[in-house]
Amino acid sequence: MRVDPLVDIAVFGIAGAVLLAALTGLLLVAARRSAALPKGALGAACAVLLLAVPALAAGRTLGGDPAAGWGQAFLVASAAVVVVYAAGMALLPLVARQAAAGRGVAVPRGLRLTPAAAGGGLLVCAALGAAGTGIALLLG
Repeated sequence: MRVDPLVDIAVFGIAGAVLLAALTGLLLVAARRSAALPKGALGAACAVLLLAVPALAAGRTLGGDPAAGWGQAFLVASAAVVVVYAAGMALLPLVARQAAAGRGVAVPRGLRLTPAAAGGGLLVCAALGAAGTGIALLLG
């Protein structure tokens, strides 16, 4: 059964964004309780999430369409990570305010996405998409 690649991007991107939001919420709660979780646990969970989302999206693309090659799988995986990246950028001001309030410092002003940060983020998304596609090819 062939599924449109846009559906894969939407499903895996939104699922990854929801999981990232949940991890961010957990991070904020853990920061208030001071050392409720090991410091590296949430970072490791985020790294696993950022590799699992593109790998699952690429695997679904490769498994769902016999004509799909690694190029299509790479594009779907990268686009799914871009959705997760956009959710992370949307949550960044909230996390920055909470972190500043927890430390008793002023809230950073002018926290905006610059073209350089956006371009760097897209390069990271492409790298994660390539890694996820490689994982999907190795496992599939």
